[in-house]
Amino acid sequence: MLPSELIKYKQNYQKIIALTAWDSISASLAEQSEADLVLVGDSLAMVCLGYKSTLPITLDNMIYHTNAVSRGFTKEIEKQPLLVCDMPFLTYQCGEEKAVEYAGKIIQNTYAKAVKIEGAEPEIQNVISRIIRMGIPVMGHLGLTPQSYLNLGLKKQGKTLESQEKIKREASILEELGCFSIVLEHIPEILAKEIQHDLAIPTIGIGAGNYCDGQIRVTADLLGLNNDQPPFCPPIIEGKKLLREKLKKWVASERLS
Repeated sequence: MLPSELIKYKQNYQKIIALTAWDSISASLAEQSEADLVLVGDSLAMVCLGYKSTLPITLDNMIYHTNAVSRGFTKEIEKQPLLVCDMPFLTYQCGEEKAVEYAGKIIQNTYAKAVKIEGAEPEIQNVISRIIRMGIPVMGHLGLTPQSYLNLGLKKQGKTLESQEKIKREASILEELGCFSIVLEHIPEILAKEIQHDLAIPTIGIGAGNYCDGQIRVTADLLGLNNDQPPFCPPIIEGKKLLREKLKKWVASERLS
């Protein structure tokens, strides 16, 4: 799938389903579940590498894990989910030239067909515009932006009228710049509904209600593999508890054999 095809999903009122992946096993699960899009999110810093935030993840980490994810896909490439890679902290906040270089490294060295960039401040707008003009598709990300948690915190955004108008304005700007879709994270449902209505490109929500054109979830959250669950993503199974109990049972039985 190509990034531009997601716009057809919106035009045809077809819901977009996206999952994250961080290695070949999680990628295989995402593909076999028939997700439309697989994001190699910088959340792998916490899900896979044990960090407390997304900030320590590096470009080399992202490229390494994106390649691991692509090796988990088994379908013909045209039938594989759209693979998108997050640009990690300090790969796009340090000027247009470096941002283009780093985005280009992701596209050159992996099978990702697009990158995702958080925020829409004026400097970020310039970066996004330049990357798109250089031929690299960009997915935007507004609302709760984890790379900015030191300033904004990991809390719901868009609670005030002023902040809501800012997010709406930034969403329109990202569309004008050429983003093929926008992730809306942890914002009020009514705000997400207004943005979805106003934009021709799809909105993909995470903790933004049911009115977005699609939903994205961190797969480890859905499977209950983390100690702390985000409030907008109850696990579909208690994966960590289940696996721990099964492994303890197996270890105990092996000791007795």
